[in-house]
Amino acid sequence: MKLFSNKLGVYFGILALGGGAGFWGSRYFRQEQIAIEQSPVYPQTVSTLATSPSNFDFSENVNFIATAVQKVGPAVVRIDASRQISSALPDILPNEPFLRRYFDNPNPSLPDKVERGTGSGFIISSDGRLITNAHVVDGTERVQVTLKDGQVYQGEVLGTDSVTDVAVVKIDAVSLPTVTLGNTQGLTPGEWAIAIGNPLGLDNTVTVGIVSAIGRSSSQVGVPDKRVRFIQTDAAINPGNSGGPLLNANGEVIGINTAIRADAQGLGFAIPIETAQRIAAQLFAKGKADHPYLGIHMITLNDRAKEEINSQSKLNFKVNKNTGVLIVRVIADSPAERAGLQPGDIIDKVGDRLVTDSNQVQEQVENSQIGEALSVEVTRKGKVKIIEVRPGIFPDTTSE
Repeated sequence: MKLFSNKLGVYFGILALGGGAGFWGSRYFRQEQIAIEQSPVYPQTVSTLATSPSNFDFSENVNFIATAVQKVGPAVVRIDASRQISSALPDILPNEPFLRRYFDNPNPSLPDKVERGTGSGFIISSDGRLITNAHVVDGTERVQVTLKDGQVYQGEVLGTDSVTDVAVVKIDAVSLPTVTLGNTQGLTPGEWAIAIGNPLGLDNTVTVGIVSAIGRSSSQVGVPDKRVRFIQTDAAINPGNSGGPLLNANGEVIGINTAIRADAQGLGFAIPIETAQRIAAQLFAKGKADHPYLGIHMITLNDRAKEEINSQSKLNFKVNKNTGVLIVRVIADSPAERAGLQPGDIIDKVGDRLVTDSNQVQEQVENSQIGEALSVEVTRKGKVKIIEVRPGIFPDTTSE
């Protein structure tokens, strides 16, 4: 989700939310009517039930949300970021006509433009350490941070990680309200999910829903360049929610709201808090996060993939399996090449886990330790081989 606008327009995907509250409500009262009509103790009529909500005590259902919001709301902040973009033509223009029109500027002498965006964040320590999304603060070193009580601070961006879309900010303050961090261990679809943020500039907005799914891969979410297993929720998340917390029913942060799909209704995604904590710790300590890296291009095998691979005359190998993860390229001078992995190898196991798709391989590599031996079991020309690879640091200059 982009927060900044440019000549191509505003890249906001806004969810259109609908609902069936009226149907649910009438269904609820009809069920109550049946139960009451069968009981001689409660002689109320349907009209009395429908027009007298005071007969029901909904406080138990509503209060946990209000309690969670009161607990966490003061620690949720608004982040306003701005960056300058050049109005001058680049030295080398792309050959593609559309991109040439994009870069075209009828008046190159105009001053640089300023792009502005708004996102959310939350305070994790009373001395002013914040977590947000990397794309919220992308391209700037200073941001404006506004607390719920209206206090405004200048924030310093201490580090960003585009691989997980996590960033950290520091403001000069003391005795600040903080969130309580939870965990996603045992998180189950159907549990309550509460989102707090600043969608469309509407500060401290609260939305509620459920955890719709867990473990969504980055490719499923539409951001294949990320290394995250997302939490999916139907709590309304709109532009400006990015970087804000996703809470459980106890008011504990279980994720960072980070992505919506422009072509979907009622779908939002959040980075699990364990991933955010791990990356944030590195960013606070050294301003960057290191990710384990093998240096391979891979695809998940199935019948169709096997057929297409075997039809490629440029490849010097054939595939005789239709399951596993096929290595189609090994990057030069990478940990994978140094360990002896080859194009045509089919990965069956990484570490102690059997793998059936490329997302599982990526997840196992991400959880490994840089420089420490990682066992990779492959099938090569029908024979099983176990190769020890020592993951390196993910290069800044490549997306592989």
